[in-house]
Amino acid sequence: MAETAAAAGLAGIKHIVAVASGKGGVGKSTTAVNLALALAALGKSVGLLDADIYGPSQARMLGIGEDVKPRVIDQKYMKPVRAHGIASMSMGYLATHNTPMVWRGPMAGGALIQMLEQTLWGDLDVLVVDMPPGTGDIQLTLGQKAAVSGAVIVTTPQDIALLDARKGIEMFRKVNIPVLGIVENMAMHVCSNCGHVEHIFGAGGGQRVAGEYEVPLLGSLPLDGRIREETDSGTPTVARDPDGAIAAEYKAVAVKVLEALDGLGSDEPEIVFE
Repeated sequence: MAETAAAAGLAGIKHIVAVASGKGGVGKSTTAVNLALALAALGKSVGLLDADIYGPSQARMLGIGEDVKPRVIDQKYMKPVRAHGIASMSMGYLATHNTPMVWRGPMAGGALIQMLEQTLWGDLDVLVVDMPPGTGDIQLTLGQKAAVSGAVIVTTPQDIALLDARKGIEMFRKVNIPVLGIVENMAMHVCSNCGHVEHIFGAGGGQRVAGEYEVPLLGSLPLDGRIREETDSGTPTVARDPDGAIAAEYKAVAVKVLEALDGLGSDEPEIVFE
């Protein structure tokens, strides 16, 4: 029992990275799952927590059937569900796909804490947390209950999304969680017939916000139907086509996230003894 308790919770996790957005519909969950898979492809031990209690989607994105449930240990702890080489936990495993979570904030926060602390995560280099959109109870609960290393903000280039991205950055700063950088999703569309590049939602918005807040632009990802199709089918792009151009973009984002994590606390002065 003691060994099981020691394996549960967050003690064996080196870094927790929250993937967040100020509004829905910007591809946050798709970015989260592909970032987790890209980190694993770089040789890291990775977990993925679906913290979107009201709209969990990672079970579907990972191709986990509705009949698959986490194994319960000692009537208290849960074994994460493994898929594509990463450990995962989601409210989607604990309820049917069509069951709405008609819960008030404290209940949703309690569910998040249970998934965090009662999952047998074991030793992980990174736990990627797919946050719900917005700046509400779940974000505050995570900031209070877990030592989050940093946050990745996902946005599209359009002005209305950038307004909410700023709110997300400000929220994480208020709870003293470093913003590791911004991922600009749906940044451009490349015509599959002629190769023409079109910035459907505007150009350069992510870079402008990154400059305003002095955080890195981690990457600009394309608006590509394959990303949606492959994620909907349960085999996200990094798993489906690991050597492809889009997977390379996600891996480049993952490298920058790891560099940002390594750089945390590096602003302290170096003391040299002569």
